[in-house]
Amino acid sequence: MAELKLPRFMLAAPASGSGKTTLTCAVLKALMNKGLKTAAFKSGPDYIDPMFHSRVIGTKSRNMDLFMLPEETAKYLLAKNGKDCDIAVLEGAMGFFDGMGTTFKGSAYDLARLTKTPVILVVNAKGAALSIAAMIEGFKNFRKDVNVAGAVLNNVTAMSYLFYKEAIEKETGIPLLGYMPHMENCNFESRHLGLVTAGEITGLQEIINTLAAQAEKSIDFDRLLEIAAAAPALTYTDLQQEKIAGVKIAVAYDKAFCFYYQDALELLESLGAELVYFSPLEDKQLPECDGLYLGGGYPELYAKVLQDNFSMRASIKNAVDSGLPCIAECGGFMYLMKAFRDKSGQVYDWAGVVDGETYMTQKLNRFGYVVLTAKRDNMLCKKGGQINGHEFHYSDSTNNGDTFAVAKASGTKAWEAVYTTPNLYAGYPHIHLWGNTEFAVNFVKACRAYRDK
Repeated sequence: MAELKLPRFMLAAPASGSGKTTLTCAVLKALMNKGLKTAAFKSGPDYIDPMFHSRVIGTKSRNMDLFMLPEETAKYLLAKNGKDCDIAVLEGAMGFFDGMGTTFKGSAYDLARLTKTPVILVVNAKGAALSIAAMIEGFKNFRKDVNVAGAVLNNVTAMSYLFYKEAIEKETGIPLLGYMPHMENCNFESRHLGLVTAGEITGLQEIINTLAAQAEKSIDFDRLLEIAAAAPALTYTDLQQEKIAGVKIAVAYDKAFCFYYQDALELLESLGAELVYFSPLEDKQLPECDGLYLGGGYPELYAKVLQDNFSMRASIKNAVDSGLPCIAECGGFMYLMKAFRDKSGQVYDWAGVVDGETYMTQKLNRFGYVVLTAKRDNMLCKKGGQINGHEFHYSDSTNNGDTFAVAKASGTKAWEAVYTTPNLYAGYPHIHLWGNTEFAVNFVKACRAYRDK
Protein backbone atom coordinates (compact mmCIF):
# COMPACT_ATOMS: atom_id res chain seq x y z
CA MET A 1 0.00 0.00 0.00
CA ALA A 2 1.39 3.38 -1.05
CA GLU A 3 0.74 6.75 0.57
CA LEU A 4 0.67 10.30 -0.81
CA LYS A 5 0.32 13.60 1.00
CA LEU A 6 -1.91 15.47 -1.46
CA PRO A 7 -3.50 18.78 -0.39
CA ARG A 8 -7.07 18.70 -1.71
CA PHE A 9 -10.67 19.76 -1.30
CA MET A 10 -14.01 19.08 -2.97
CA LEU A 11 -16.49 21.72 -4.10
CA ALA A 12 -19.95 20.19 -3.63
CA ALA A 13 -23.49 21.52 -3.43
CA PRO A 14 -26.94 20.73 -2.05
CA ALA A 15 -28.33 20.41 -5.60
CA SER A 16 -27.56 20.80 -9.27
CA GLY A 17 -27.74 24.37 -10.49
CA SER A 18 -25.92 25.79 -7.48
CA GLY A 19 -23.02 27.08 -9.58
CA LYS A 20 -20.42 24.39 -8.84
CA THR A 21 -18.80 24.33 -12.27
CA THR A 22 -18.63 28.11 -12.56
CA LEU A 23 -17.10 28.41 -9.10
CA THR A 24 -14.73 25.49 -9.73
CA CYS A 25 -13.41 27.16 -12.87
CA ALA A 26 -12.97 30.46 -10.99
CA VAL A 27 -11.10 28.74 -8.16
CA LEU A 28 -8.90 26.71 -10.51
CA LYS A 29 -7.87 29.84 -12.40
CA ALA A 30 -7.23 31.76 -9.18
CA LEU A 31 -5.02 28.94 -7.85
CA MET A 32 -3.09 28.99 -11.12
CA ASN A 33 -2.68 32.74 -10.78
CA LYS A 34 -1.08 32.07 -7.41
CA GLY A 35 1.49 29.85 -9.11
CA LEU A 36 0.10 26.55 -7.83
CA LYS A 37 0.25 23.47 -10.06
CA THR A 38 -3.30 22.18 -9.81
CA ALA A 39 -4.99 18.88 -10.62
CA ALA A 40 -8.72 18.85 -11.38
CA PHE A 41 -11.25 16.04 -10.99
CA LYS A 42 -15.00 15.61 -11.51
CA SER A 43 -17.14 13.07 -9.70
CA GLY A 44 -19.56 11.12 -11.86
CA PRO A 45 -19.56 10.23 -15.57
CA ASP A 46 -20.02 13.72 -17.05
CA TYR A 47 -17.66 14.54 -19.95
CA ILE A 48 -18.37 18.25 -20.33
CA ASP A 49 -17.42 19.77 -16.96
CA PRO A 50 -13.88 18.33 -17.17
CA MET A 51 -13.51 20.10 -20.53
CA PHE A 52 -14.05 23.41 -18.72
CA HIS A 53 -11.54 22.41 -16.04
CA SER A 54 -9.03 21.51 -18.74
CA ARG A 55 -9.40 24.84 -20.50
CA VAL A 56 -8.62 26.57 -17.21
CA ILE A 57 -5.63 24.57 -15.97
CA GLY A 58 -4.10 23.75 -19.35
CA THR A 59 -3.99 20.02 -18.70
CA LYS A 60 -6.60 17.30 -18.78
CA SER A 61 -9.16 17.01 -16.00
CA ARG A 62 -10.16 13.53 -14.80
CA ASN A 63 -13.41 11.75 -13.99
CA MET A 64 -13.81 9.96 -10.67
CA ASP A 65 -16.89 7.74 -11.02
CA LEU A 66 -17.36 5.16 -8.29
CA PHE A 67 -19.84 3.10 -10.25
CA MET A 68 -17.71 2.80 -13.36
CA LEU A 69 -14.42 2.50 -11.44
CA PRO A 70 -13.51 0.14 -8.60
CA GLU A 71 -12.67 2.02 -5.41
CA GLU A 72 -8.98 1.10 -5.42
CA THR A 73 -8.73 2.19 -9.05
CA ALA A 74 -10.28 5.57 -8.25
CA LYS A 75 -7.82 6.15 -5.41
CA TYR A 76 -4.90 5.12 -7.61
CA LEU A 77 -5.95 7.51 -10.38
CA LEU A 78 -6.36 10.36 -7.89
CA ALA A 79 -2.85 9.71 -6.59
CA LYS A 80 -1.34 9.15 -10.05
CA ASN A 81 -2.70 12.41 -11.43
CA GLY A 82 -2.13 14.45 -8.29
CA LYS A 83 1.35 13.31 -7.23
CA ASP A 84 3.26 16.05 -9.08
CA CYS A 85 0.79 18.81 -8.20
CA ASP A 86 0.60 21.31 -5.35
CA ILE A 87 -3.13 20.83 -4.85
CA ALA A 88 -6.10 18.86 -6.19
CA VAL A 89 -9.61 20.28 -6.67
CA LEU A 90 -12.52 17.85 -6.97
CA GLU A 91 -15.92 18.97 -8.25
CA GLY A 92 -18.94 17.06 -7.02
CA ALA A 93 -21.86 15.98 -9.19
CA MET A 94 -25.54 16.83 -8.62
CA GLY A 95 -26.42 17.20 -4.93
CA PHE A 96 -23.70 16.08 -2.52
CA PHE A 97 -25.52 12.96 -1.29
CA ASP A 98 -27.28 12.15 -4.57
CA GLY A 99 -26.18 8.72 -5.79
CA MET A 100 -27.85 5.82 -7.57
CA GLY A 101 -31.55 5.69 -6.77
CA THR A 102 -32.07 6.18 -3.06
CA THR A 103 -28.46 5.27 -2.18
CA PHE A 104 -25.20 7.19 -1.83
CA LYS A 105 -23.45 4.90 -4.35
CA GLY A 106 -21.52 6.95 -6.89
CA SER A 107 -22.32 10.27 -5.19
CA ALA A 108 -19.93 13.12 -4.46
CA TYR A 109 -20.28 12.16 -0.79
CA ASP A 110 -19.17 8.62 -1.65
CA LEU A 111 -16.03 9.98 -3.33
CA ALA A 112 -15.25 12.39 -0.48
CA ARG A 113 -15.69 9.56 2.03
CA LEU A 114 -13.46 7.16 0.10
CA THR A 115 -10.66 9.65 -0.50
CA LYS A 116 -11.00 11.48 2.85
CA THR A 117 -11.28 14.78 1.01
CA PRO A 118 -12.49 17.90 2.91
CA VAL A 119 -15.70 19.33 1.47
CA ILE A 120 -16.53 22.96 0.72
CA LEU A 121 -20.26 23.47 0.22
CA VAL A 122 -21.33 25.77 -2.60
CA VAL A 123 -24.70 27.19 -1.52
CA ASN A 124 -26.93 29.10 -3.91
CA ALA A 125 -28.03 31.72 -1.38
CA LYS A 126 -30.29 33.75 -3.66
CA GLY A 127 -33.53 34.55 -1.84
CA ALA A 128 -32.36 33.10 1.50
CA ALA A 129 -30.94 34.44 4.73
CA LEU A 130 -30.60 32.55 8.02
CA SER A 131 -32.14 29.52 6.32
CA ILE A 132 -28.69 29.08 4.80
CA ALA A 133 -27.47 28.11 8.27
CA ALA A 134 -30.08 25.37 8.54
CA MET A 135 -29.00 23.95 5.20
CA ILE A 136 -25.30 23.96 6.08
CA GLU A 137 -26.01 22.48 9.51
CA GLY A 138 -28.03 19.69 7.93
CA PHE A 139 -25.28 18.77 5.49
CA LYS A 140 -22.66 18.85 8.24
CA ASN A 141 -24.59 16.45 10.47
CA PHE A 142 -26.35 14.17 7.99
CA ARG A 143 -23.32 11.88 7.81
CA LYS A 144 -20.36 12.16 10.17
CA ASP A 145 -17.79 10.27 8.06
CA VAL A 146 -16.97 13.25 5.83
CA ASN A 147 -15.48 16.59 6.78
CA VAL A 148 -17.64 19.55 5.73
CA ALA A 149 -14.89 22.05 6.32
CA GLY A 150 -16.36 25.26 4.91
CA ALA A 151 -18.91 26.90 2.66
CA VAL A 152 -19.05 29.49 -0.10
CA LEU A 153 -22.24 31.44 -0.79
CA ASN A 154 -23.20 31.97 -4.43
CA ASN A 155 -25.42 34.66 -5.94
CA VAL A 156 -25.23 37.06 -2.98
CA THR A 157 -24.09 40.65 -2.65
CA ALA A 158 -21.10 41.67 -0.55
CA MET A 159 -23.42 43.49 1.85
CA SER A 160 -25.69 40.46 2.40
CA TYR A 161 -22.69 38.15 2.87
CA LEU A 162 -21.07 40.39 5.50
CA PHE A 163 -24.39 40.91 7.29
CA TYR A 164 -25.15 37.19 7.72
CA LYS A 165 -21.64 35.70 7.91
CA GLU A 166 -21.18 35.88 11.68
CA ALA A 167 -24.68 34.55 12.42
CA ILE A 168 -24.32 31.61 10.02
CA GLU A 169 -20.90 30.66 11.39
CA LYS A 170 -22.19 30.90 14.98
CA GLU A 171 -25.18 28.65 14.23
CA THR A 172 -23.24 26.01 12.28
CA GLY A 173 -19.64 26.09 13.48
CA ILE A 174 -18.68 26.00 9.79
CA PRO A 175 -16.54 28.84 8.44
CA LEU A 176 -17.80 30.80 5.46
CA LEU A 177 -14.88 31.14 3.08
CA GLY A 178 -16.40 33.81 0.88
CA TYR A 179 -19.02 34.49 -1.73
CA MET A 180 -19.60 35.02 -5.44
CA PRO A 181 -22.07 37.66 -6.61
CA HIS A 182 -24.36 37.22 -9.59
CA MET A 183 -22.22 38.07 -12.60
CA GLU A 184 -23.99 38.97 -15.81
CA ASN A 185 -22.61 37.34 -18.97
CA CYS A 186 -20.47 34.89 -16.99
CA ASN A 187 -22.82 31.92 -17.07
CA PHE A 188 -22.15 28.83 -19.20
CA GLU A 189 -24.77 27.96 -21.80
CA SER A 190 -26.63 24.62 -21.66
CA ARG A 191 -27.77 22.02 -24.20
CA HIS A 192 -29.65 18.70 -24.08
CA LEU A 193 -26.64 16.82 -22.65
CA GLY A 194 -25.81 19.52 -20.09
CA LEU A 195 -23.50 22.45 -20.71
CA VAL A 196 -22.32 23.19 -24.20
CA THR A 197 -18.73 22.09 -24.68
CA ALA A 198 -15.96 24.48 -23.66
CA GLY A 199 -14.75 24.85 -27.23
CA GLU A 200 -18.09 26.30 -28.33
CA ILE A 201 -18.16 29.30 -25.96
CA THR A 202 -16.88 32.52 -27.48
CA GLY A 203 -14.58 34.40 -25.12
CA LEU A 204 -14.41 31.57 -22.59
CA GLN A 205 -10.97 32.58 -21.33
CA GLU A 206 -12.12 36.15 -20.75
CA ILE A 207 -15.13 34.87 -18.80
CA ILE A 208 -12.91 32.66 -16.65
CA ASN A 209 -10.44 35.51 -16.05
CA THR A 210 -13.33 37.69 -14.88
CA LEU A 211 -14.64 34.96 -12.58
CA ALA A 212 -11.16 34.34 -11.14
CA ALA A 213 -10.59 38.03 -10.50
CA GLN A 214 -13.84 38.14 -8.52
CA ALA A 215 -12.96 34.96 -6.62
CA GLU A 216 -9.59 36.41 -5.64
CA LYS A 217 -11.40 39.41 -4.13
CA SER A 218 -14.25 37.62 -2.37
CA ILE A 219 -12.96 34.16 -1.37
CA ASP A 220 -10.47 33.50 1.45
CA PHE A 221 -7.84 31.46 -0.39
CA ASP A 222 -5.50 31.38 2.60
CA ARG A 223 -8.15 29.55 4.61
CA LEU A 224 -9.03 27.35 1.63
CA LEU A 225 -5.39 26.29 1.26
CA GLU A 226 -5.17 25.55 5.00
CA ILE A 227 -8.16 23.22 4.70
CA ALA A 228 -6.60 21.50 1.68
CA ALA A 229 -3.26 21.07 3.45
CA ALA A 230 -5.00 19.45 6.43
CA ALA A 231 -6.41 16.62 4.29
CA PRO A 232 -5.09 13.25 5.51
CA ALA A 233 -2.59 11.33 3.40
CA LEU A 234 -4.16 9.36 0.55
CA THR A 235 -3.50 5.60 0.75
CA TYR A 236 -3.72 3.64 -2.49
CA THR A 237 -2.59 0.54 -4.37
CA ASP A 238 -0.17 1.01 -7.27
CA LEU A 239 -2.00 -0.29 -10.37
CA GLN A 240 0.55 0.74 -12.99
CA GLN A 241 0.17 -1.22 -16.24
CA GLU A 242 2.91 -2.87 -18.29
CA LYS A 243 3.46 -2.17 -21.98
CA ILE A 244 2.06 -4.83 -24.34
CA ALA A 245 2.87 -3.59 -27.83
CA GLY A 246 3.78 -0.53 -29.82
CA VAL A 247 0.70 0.25 -31.91
CA LYS A 248 -0.94 3.35 -33.34
CA ILE A 249 -4.58 4.05 -32.44
CA ALA A 250 -6.43 6.79 -34.32
CA VAL A 251 -8.73 8.78 -32.00
CA ALA A 252 -11.52 10.92 -33.47
CA TYR A 253 -11.38 14.30 -31.76
CA ASP A 254 -13.20 17.44 -32.90
CA LYS A 255 -16.45 19.33 -32.23
CA ALA A 256 -18.52 16.26 -33.14
CA PHE A 257 -16.51 13.64 -31.22
CA CYS A 258 -15.02 14.80 -27.94
CA PHE A 259 -16.39 12.59 -25.14
CA TYR A 260 -13.46 10.60 -23.77
CA TYR A 261 -12.17 9.74 -20.32
CA GLN A 262 -8.61 11.04 -20.23
CA ASP A 263 -7.47 8.27 -17.91
CA ALA A 264 -8.83 5.67 -20.34
CA LEU A 265 -6.84 7.20 -23.19
CA GLU A 266 -3.72 7.23 -21.04
CA LEU A 267 -4.34 3.60 -20.10
CA LEU A 268 -4.07 2.72 -23.79
CA GLU A 269 -0.83 4.70 -23.92
CA SER A 270 0.58 2.89 -20.90
CA LEU A 271 -0.15 -0.40 -22.69
CA GLY A 272 2.01 0.77 -25.58
CA ALA A 273 -0.37 2.67 -27.86
CA GLU A 274 0.55 5.87 -29.62
CA LEU A 275 -2.63 7.93 -29.96
CA VAL A 276 -3.02 9.75 -33.27
CA TYR A 277 -5.80 12.35 -33.22
CA PHE A 278 -7.85 13.20 -36.31
CA SER A 279 -11.10 14.93 -37.29
CA PRO A 280 -13.94 13.13 -39.11
CA LEU A 281 -15.26 16.62 -39.86
CA GLU A 282 -12.17 18.12 -41.46
CA ASP A 283 -9.64 15.43 -42.40
CA LYS A 284 -10.04 13.56 -45.67
CA GLN A 285 -8.99 10.10 -44.51
CA LEU A 286 -7.87 8.08 -41.51
CA PRO A 287 -4.27 8.54 -40.45
CA GLU A 288 -2.02 5.50 -40.63
CA CYS A 289 -3.09 3.34 -37.69
CA ASP A 290 -3.53 -0.13 -36.22
CA GLY A 291 -6.78 0.67 -34.40
CA LEU A 292 -9.60 3.21 -34.27
CA TYR A 293 -11.43 4.81 -31.32
CA LEU A 294 -14.62 6.79 -32.07
CA GLY A 295 -15.90 8.42 -28.89
CA GLY A 296 -19.19 10.12 -28.18
CA GLY A 297 -20.15 13.74 -28.67
CA TYR A 298 -22.57 15.69 -30.85
CA PRO A 299 -22.45 14.19 -34.36
CA GLU A 300 -26.12 15.12 -34.82
CA LEU A 301 -25.13 18.82 -34.88
CA TYR A 302 -22.79 18.24 -37.81
CA ALA A 303 -24.79 15.69 -39.79
CA LYS A 304 -24.36 17.34 -43.21
CA VAL A 305 -20.65 18.05 -42.73
CA LEU A 306 -20.10 14.40 -41.81
CA GLN A 307 -22.13 13.31 -44.82
CA ASP A 308 -20.30 15.64 -47.21
CA ASN A 309 -16.89 14.37 -46.09
CA PHE A 310 -17.30 11.33 -48.32
CA SER A 311 -13.61 10.43 -48.45
CA MET A 312 -13.43 10.13 -44.64
CA ARG A 313 -16.57 8.01 -44.52
CA ALA A 314 -15.16 5.74 -47.21
CA SER A 315 -11.77 5.59 -45.49
CA ILE A 316 -13.31 4.46 -42.20
CA LYS A 317 -15.66 1.94 -43.82
CA ASN A 318 -12.90 0.41 -45.92
CA ALA A 319 -10.55 0.17 -42.94
CA VAL A 320 -13.05 -1.42 -40.54
CA ASP A 321 -14.42 -3.73 -43.22
CA SER A 322 -10.81 -4.80 -43.88
CA GLY A 323 -10.28 -5.79 -40.25
CA LEU A 324 -9.08 -2.59 -38.48
CA PRO A 325 -9.94 -3.00 -34.74
CA CYS A 326 -12.44 -0.34 -33.71
CA ILE A 327 -14.22 0.81 -30.56
CA ALA A 328 -17.19 3.16 -31.15
CA GLU A 329 -19.27 4.58 -28.30
CA CYS A 330 -22.58 6.45 -28.51
CA GLY A 331 -21.94 9.27 -31.01
CA GLY A 332 -19.15 7.22 -32.59
CA PHE A 333 -21.55 4.28 -32.91
CA MET A 334 -24.14 6.57 -34.52
CA TYR A 335 -21.60 7.76 -37.08
CA LEU A 336 -20.76 4.19 -38.10
CA MET A 337 -24.37 3.54 -39.09
CA LYS A 338 -25.60 3.69 -42.68
CA ALA A 339 -27.83 6.72 -42.17
CA PHE A 340 -28.88 9.43 -39.70
CA ARG A 341 -32.36 10.98 -39.57
CA ASP A 342 -32.72 14.35 -37.83
CA LYS A 343 -35.83 15.67 -36.06
CA SER A 344 -37.17 17.22 -39.26
CA GLY A 345 -36.99 13.89 -41.08
CA GLN A 346 -33.97 14.80 -43.20
CA VAL A 347 -31.79 11.73 -43.86
CA TYR A 348 -28.00 11.90 -44.15
CA ASP A 349 -25.59 9.21 -45.32
CA TRP A 350 -22.97 8.30 -42.74
CA ALA A 351 -20.15 5.74 -42.62
CA GLY A 352 -22.19 2.61 -43.37
CA VAL A 353 -20.09 0.20 -41.32
CA VAL A 354 -23.22 -0.87 -39.40
CA ASP A 355 -26.47 -1.49 -41.28
CA GLY A 356 -29.35 0.55 -39.95
CA GLU A 357 -30.46 4.09 -39.20
CA THR A 358 -29.92 6.28 -36.17
CA TYR A 359 -32.41 9.05 -35.39
CA MET A 360 -33.14 11.77 -32.85
CA THR A 361 -35.96 11.43 -30.31
CA GLN A 362 -37.75 13.76 -27.90
CA LYS A 363 -36.44 12.14 -24.72
CA LEU A 364 -33.49 10.47 -23.07
CA ASN A 365 -33.31 6.79 -23.98
CA ARG A 366 -32.22 4.09 -21.51
CA PHE A 367 -30.66 6.84 -19.36
CA GLY A 368 -28.46 5.90 -16.42
CA TYR A 369 -25.84 3.52 -15.08
CA VAL A 370 -25.77 0.03 -16.58
CA VAL A 371 -23.96 -3.29 -16.20
CA LEU A 372 -22.84 -4.95 -19.44
CA THR A 373 -22.35 -8.74 -19.57
CA ALA A 374 -21.03 -10.39 -22.74
CA LYS A 375 -23.34 -13.04 -24.17
CA ARG A 376 -20.56 -14.35 -26.43
CA ASP A 377 -16.87 -13.87 -27.13
CA ASN A 378 -15.96 -10.56 -28.79
CA MET A 379 -12.93 -8.38 -29.44
CA LEU A 380 -12.85 -6.90 -25.94
CA CYS A 381 -13.74 -9.85 -23.71
CA LYS A 382 -14.81 -13.47 -23.47
CA LYS A 383 -18.40 -14.59 -22.90
CA GLY A 384 -19.39 -13.58 -19.36
CA GLY A 385 -17.02 -10.61 -19.26
CA GLN A 386 -18.47 -7.59 -17.48
CA ILE A 387 -17.96 -3.86 -17.36
CA ASN A 388 -20.03 -1.05 -15.87
CA GLY A 389 -21.10 1.88 -18.02
CA HIS A 390 -23.73 4.53 -18.56
CA GLU A 391 -26.12 5.68 -21.28
CA PHE A 392 -27.03 9.31 -21.90
CA HIS A 393 -28.45 10.06 -25.36
CA TYR A 394 -31.44 11.62 -27.09
CA SER A 395 -31.08 9.38 -30.13
CA ASP A 396 -31.81 5.73 -30.89
CA SER A 397 -31.17 3.34 -33.76
CA THR A 398 -32.73 0.46 -35.66
CA ASN A 399 -29.75 -1.80 -34.93
CA ASN A 400 -28.39 -1.49 -31.39
CA GLY A 401 -26.71 -4.89 -31.41
CA ASP A 402 -27.12 -7.89 -29.11
CA THR A 403 -23.64 -9.03 -28.04
CA PHE A 404 -24.08 -7.79 -24.46
CA ALA A 405 -26.91 -8.21 -22.01
CA VAL A 406 -27.40 -4.77 -20.45
CA ALA A 407 -29.09 -4.26 -17.09
CA LYS A 408 -29.94 -1.07 -15.28
CA ALA A 409 -27.79 -0.74 -12.18
CA SER A 410 -31.06 -0.43 -10.25
CA GLY A 411 -32.17 -3.80 -11.64
CA THR A 412 -35.41 -2.34 -13.00
CA LYS A 413 -34.81 -2.92 -16.72
CA ALA A 414 -32.76 -5.08 -19.05
CA TRP A 415 -32.11 -5.12 -22.79
CA GLU A 416 -29.48 -6.10 -25.35
CA ALA A 417 -26.87 -3.83 -26.89
CA VAL A 418 -23.53 -3.50 -28.69
CA TYR A 419 -22.99 -4.51 -32.29
CA THR A 420 -19.82 -6.57 -32.74
CA THR A 421 -17.77 -8.30 -35.39
CA PRO A 422 -14.38 -9.96 -34.82
CA ASN A 423 -12.76 -6.50 -35.01
CA LEU A 424 -15.58 -4.13 -33.98
CA TYR A 425 -17.21 -3.08 -30.70
CA ALA A 426 -19.92 -0.47 -31.34
CA GLY A 427 -22.81 0.55 -29.10
CA TYR A 428 -24.57 3.25 -27.14
CA PRO A 429 -23.17 2.51 -23.65
CA HIS A 430 -20.20 4.61 -22.57
CA ILE A 431 -17.55 2.59 -20.76
CA HIS A 432 -14.41 3.54 -18.85
CA LEU A 433 -11.53 1.21 -19.79
CA TRP A 434 -10.16 1.43 -16.24
CA GLY A 435 -13.45 -0.16 -15.16
CA ASN A 436 -12.14 -3.47 -16.52
CA THR A 437 -8.61 -3.21 -17.86
CA GLU A 438 -9.06 -6.55 -19.68
CA PHE A 439 -11.08 -4.62 -22.29
CA ALA A 440 -8.17 -2.21 -22.91
CA VAL A 441 -5.60 -5.02 -22.97
CA ASN A 442 -7.61 -7.02 -25.49
CA PHE A 443 -8.11 -3.96 -27.70
CA VAL A 444 -4.37 -3.28 -27.81
CA LYS A 445 -3.72 -6.98 -28.52
CA ALA A 446 -6.19 -6.84 -31.41
CA CYS A 447 -4.38 -3.78 -32.75
CA ARG A 448 -1.07 -5.63 -32.48
CA ALA A 449 -2.47 -8.63 -34.37
CA TYR A 450 -3.77 -6.31 -37.10
CA ARG A 451 -0.41 -4.55 -37.32
CA ASP A 452 1.49 -7.83 -37.57
CA LYS A 453 -0.88 -9.18 -40.23
